[in-house]
Amino acid sequence: MKKIVKAVIGVAAVAAASAGIFLLSCRVNRGSANVAFAESPSKAADVSIDLPKDSLAVTQALQGTFRSISNQVLPAVVEVDVTTKTKVQSYNPFKDIPFFKDFPGLGDDGDDREYESSALGSGVIVRRNGKTFYVLTNNHVVEKSSTIKIKLNDEREFEGKLVGADERIDIALVSFESDDESITVAKLGNSDEVQQGDIVLALGSPLGYFASVTQGIVSATGRSGGGIGSISDFIQTDAAINQGNSGGPLVNIYGEVIGINTWIASQSGGSQGLGFSIPINNIKTAIDQFINKGKISYGWLGVSLLEVSQEYKDALGVGKQSGALAAEIFIGSPAMKGGLQAGDFIIALNGKDVKDVNQLVRDVGSVPAGETATITVKRGGSTLDLKIRMDERDDSVVSDSGKLWPGFIATPLTDDVRKKGKIPAKVKGVVVADVQEKSPAAALRLQKGDIITAVNDKRISDVSEFYEALNLNEKAEIWFDVYSDGHTISTGHYKVEQ
Repeated sequence: MKKIVKAVIGVAAVAAASAGIFLLSCRVNRGSANVAFAESPSKAADVSIDLPKDSLAVTQALQGTFRSISNQVLPAVVEVDVTTKTKVQSYNPFKDIPFFKDFPGLGDDGDDREYESSALGSGVIVRRNGKTFYVLTNNHVVEKSSTIKIKLNDEREFEGKLVGADERIDIALVSFESDDESITVAKLGNSDEVQQGDIVLALGSPLGYFASVTQGIVSATGRSGGGIGSISDFIQTDAAINQGNSGGPLVNIYGEVIGINTWIASQSGGSQGLGFSIPINNIKTAIDQFINKGKISYGWLGVSLLEVSQEYKDALGVGKQSGALAAEIFIGSPAMKGGLQAGDFIIALNGKDVKDVNQLVRDVGSVPAGETATITVKRGGSTLDLKIRMDERDDSVVSDSGKLWPGFIATPLTDDVRKKGKIPAKVKGVVVADVQEKSPAAALRLQKGDIITAVNDKRISDVSEFYEALNLNEKAEIWFDVYSDGHTISTGHYKVEQ
């Protein structure tokens, strides 16, 4: 199986490359560990240590805690061994030479050859249902696997079966069968309570060293990056995590699983104290969905969310309020049907404050399809509670930019933009950015850098007035006055139907 090295895309990739930092998933290929020797001095000094009894008692108590955690959790930690079969067409050096076209076999494409490779990761037993045990691991550990073997802490091995996997948050659930009811099932904790400085242990099989335990602290929470999964919200720890730890648990001092170890940032390919785990609260509902449906059904609101600067917040009139801007709305979506409008600043979901876009995306995704959620928004100086019935996320719909209204991002006309574009002081409005292909904005021939000065002949001076003028009834026609290169024109009319 090929070694998994996940690269961060775009600007992050450039930054990582320039710093010499590699972002690695922590699955490992078998036999990939190298050996290094730690040499000792030729003659050791004869030193006796006299420790204060009080200090030693504290240290012994801490050591006893770590032993207890290890003894409690390790029986629930497993090694996940996978094999992958890949078909590769062999290269025929004669096939492109005209002379050999008439020779059977020589002028043909090469034969398909099947290659088998193996790799391993870690996992943790999180549930038992009768004779069926369920192991939580990473999607990148088991993806494209042809066989899966589960190796328990006592070195018994079982055939594993993939129950479900999700690339979006990089988790997977594997099951195995056993009559042994004494097999340990891990206890899941509450990752929302995790704070910087908390003591944690990472368990798994780093570089194939079976059933290993390392200890550290929580370095940070809410981290993003890694290029693994598309939902970023990781617990950062300095507990040693290496390739092979993928899918293993991160546990607190109570022996509760608070995260699933997933990736590391490293200049060397090994642990440098920068390990990252998926918070267990992000995964709990997924376990039930995998078991019941074989997949995660994400709730879908139907908005394009934007993280905005303080300058943008000031223009909207929301002050220092945390939240996420509903920059665009999918036509016919639950959001539009429920009364959410482009320009609404979302501050809470079901009473839970919105910290940022990533958190809101996760929380919306966890709302089951068909359930009604309460979305709290700031709009034109007022706070509104909207009742919206969620749909199930459909990637084909989500990727259809032609359904996005208005189909572009409205940004403030700042002094800097005005200066760079040599825009006269008398021109007021909003700047068009990020025009979506096939969207209403594209149909109206709007282009990046255009300045919208009026909506339906109503003049606007900032983003707040723009969104107020854009508010739609059930059916409406919208048109814009656009300033560009010294000229102002009116666009065609666009009819929006929900």
